[in-house]
Amino acid sequence: MSVNPLSQILKSTSLDLSSYEDVYKYFHTNPELSLLEKATSEKIAAHLSQWNAYEIHQNIGGYGLVGVLRNGPGKTILLRADMDALPVKEITGLPYASTKTMADYSGTEQPVMHACGHDMHITCLLAAAELLAKTTSQWSGTLLVLFQPNEERGAGAQAMVDGGLYEKVPIPDYCFGQHVMRLRAGQIGLRNGTIMAAADSMKITVFGRGGHGSLPHNAIDPALLAAHIVVRLQGIVSREIDPTDLGVLTVGSLHVGQAENVISDHAEIGLDFRTVKLETRQKIIEAIKRIATAECVASGSPKPPIFTPSRRFPPTDNDDLATNLLKSSFGDHFGGDFDPDTPRSNVSEDFSTLGLCRGIPCGFWFLGGIEQGLWDRVQGGSEEEIPSNHSALFAPAIQPTMRAGVDALCLAALTFLKKE
Repeated sequence: MSVNPLSQILKSTSLDLSSYEDVYKYFHTNPELSLLEKATSEKIAAHLSQWNAYEIHQNIGGYGLVGVLRNGPGKTILLRADMDALPVKEITGLPYASTKTMADYSGTEQPVMHACGHDMHITCLLAAAELLAKTTSQWSGTLLVLFQPNEERGAGAQAMVDGGLYEKVPIPDYCFGQHVMRLRAGQIGLRNGTIMAAADSMKITVFGRGGHGSLPHNAIDPALLAAHIVVRLQGIVSREIDPTDLGVLTVGSLHVGQAENVISDHAEIGLDFRTVKLETRQKIIEAIKRIATAECVASGSPKPPIFTPSRRFPPTDNDDLATNLLKSSFGDHFGGDFDPDTPRSNVSEDFSTLGLCRGIPCGFWFLGGIEQGLWDRVQGGSEEEIPSNHSALFAPAIQPTMRAGVDALCLAALTFLKKE
């Protein structure tokens, strides 16, 4: 398959991205939390509608929407971007920094920031949607541009599927997506197989017997019980998981009581763990339950612990056939800025749910977003020198990040929608 004509379509099509830099700044300044992406969704729909090319389906699984461009016979390709932001107070100092706060789904007022790059994802897909709408004479098939809510909590893709996504739009032959990452701006990273790990989050509630802080012998202290569990959990990956396998376990929260001189009657442990293999995931879950239950027995807890799953992200697995075709297209277009065997990340995504639900092959890649001069100067650098996703200092370089992201999305679509 000759891929040179695909790059030529991008190079010959006039699409001024300066206006999209303003679009990006708008979304960065006006982030919205998971499940609350109403204004973001409406802005996207208004932007798509101006070309009179897309059939727009809104409010799928919340504020999710899809634009459908039908352009003759051929494959159906889905390109996806996520929309939600995080409860983080931005400290980048950018002139377009977010100062926004909003009440989250529980009613708590929170600062809001696009600390994960979803604003860049939205903008790249909108620009790609315009370019592909302007080049319909050079490809054939059906294009779906999907904007997904609630990725950060791992539920948006499933909500769209459950909300009748594939009853409203054609079932794609392939699903593609990207994520801006802590890589040199303009770089594209792809790999066969698993590119992002699975992730699970869980709450463990353990029980004691409350009392006065001066009389611990009359109580059962859940703080001490929880502390023993936290320490023991750290041995699961280091002592029970094969060192050649991937496993990460982090205790991210521990809540016990309200007053210094009161022994509470319960404690709550919040933890997150990452895996690639399903059998490793199951092994970690069983170890967590074994340790927490045993520590409760050892402490004389009046009742067994309660385990409450809170989030679930499947592994992001790249289909071999699709990935090999993308490698050919990306390698031809990006040259030395393309890494065909990028390291797998422990970061997780719910993107692959869009394919897993119907057995649709998927392809996902990383988009570098760190200003090139900074990256080269510190050679990748430390977290202090180059903040990563979810940091209050995270701010992708607008260019060449955007140009690479737009080109990658268009190339992915054109690789499978090309005219013979």
